[in-house]
Amino acid sequence: MKTGALIIGDELLSGKRQDKHLQALIRILAARGMKLAWAEYLGDDPAAIEAALVRAFASGELVFCFGGIGATPDDHTRGCAARALGEALAVHPEARHIIEGRFGAEAYPHRINMGNIPQSASLIPNPVNQMPGFSCRDIHFVPGFPSMAWPMAEWVLDTHYRHLFSTTPDVEQGCIAINAREGDLITLMQQFVAQYPTLRFSSLPSFGNDAIAQMHIEFSFSGQAALVAIAISEWRKALQGAGYEVRDKAA
Repeated sequence: MKTGALIIGDELLSGKRQDKHLQALIRILAARGMKLAWAEYLGDDPAAIEAALVRAFASGELVFCFGGIGATPDDHTRGCAARALGEALAVHPEARHIIEGRFGAEAYPHRINMGNIPQSASLIPNPVNQMPGFSCRDIHFVPGFPSMAWPMAEWVLDTHYRHLFSTTPDVEQGCIAINAREGDLITLMQQFVAQYPTLRFSSLPSFGNDAIAQMHIEFSFSGQAALVAIAISEWRKALQGAGYEVRDKAA
């Protein structure tokens, strides 16, 4: 089951605010032996958000959606989620209880809308200010505020997806080929990618830097530890057989 992220907000695309969710989600997943397969940034455009959610619901993937679930006019995510599902919005009874309990009469007319979510949704508890997020199938909607969003994402994973956790996290190993050019090694790279289809392969060329003055390529394999060890050993031998000097990749 792949895991993806939708990160919403005009302020991110305009540069007024730097996104922190992507790296945090990568860390949260890695701590559980999981990986992020994809991420998409969206502005506060209802049509674009709805289209992205239609794709997410159809994918059958686990997706975290950050932002746009507040009560201001630029918070479109709740309505977009409902339309993507073909459902009406309705104030969730438990959310009503939480919001009224926190704000009393001031819950109306606006704050109550934070509990106005798709009819099939369930709540995600918010440990910071109690205003819940919500889940629809395997799509999970959390606020844009990092202090709230990250523990809420952790709660979702720990509550519903422990079966996806890995007790043997993937590893990465690499090496560096000196005076190598990618164009000369494409055939060899293709052979190894075909030979090790469950591993992720990376090729990062450089014209030289402070650490290594010569032109070089940094290669890496990542995945199941035992298989990575075999692949990198064979890769080093193949590079050396082709006449390249091979160095260890810095940790």
